[in-house]
Amino acid sequence: MTTTARPTWLTTAVRPDHPDAALLLREYMTEMVVRYHNRPALPGEVDAALAEMPSDDLTDPGGLLLLAHHGTDLAGCAGLRWQAGWAELTRVYVRATHRGAGGGPALLAAVEERARAAGVDRIRLDTRHDLVEARALYARHGYVEIPAYAHRTYADHWFEKRLSRAVDVCARTR
Repeated sequence: MTTTARPTWLTTAVRPDHPDAALLLREYMTEMVVRYHNRPALPGEVDAALAEMPSDDLTDPGGLLLLAHHGTDLAGCAGLRWQAGWAELTRVYVRATHRGAGGGPALLAAVEERARAAGVDRIRLDTRHDLVEARALYARHGYVEIPAYAHRTYADHWFEKRLSRAVDVCARTR
């Protein structure tokens, strides 16, 4: 009997203007627009959202953007923005065809590892009420709800995770 190895998740830091990054960031924003309005995106609506909430700062020295591959497939992304003593998690996205295969946990482990390496002691994020799967993912991985740390049009929930200096279990099982 032979067993087939399951694809692994690998992450790589890229610039937001990298073609694969631009593709995934557009897919992410399209999903955010569609879910927020509960309808298909109107012409120009995704472009307007990308302009309103740019990702060009997700590069050194202000942040980073990770692309995730599941095996050889481009499958997701996540970004960090460096703040004074902490990092803000943003643009967490896994393509629908790869959901349920561990991409969310793999991306969280990768950004947490990068944040620790940068000397950050906590990660914060904001999200919306309609992104119930994201809120559940964060809660399962040690993120706890906190009072608002910023006021943004589309934010309804704020989370934080304190990072230990030791590599956590998620990072070891990637």
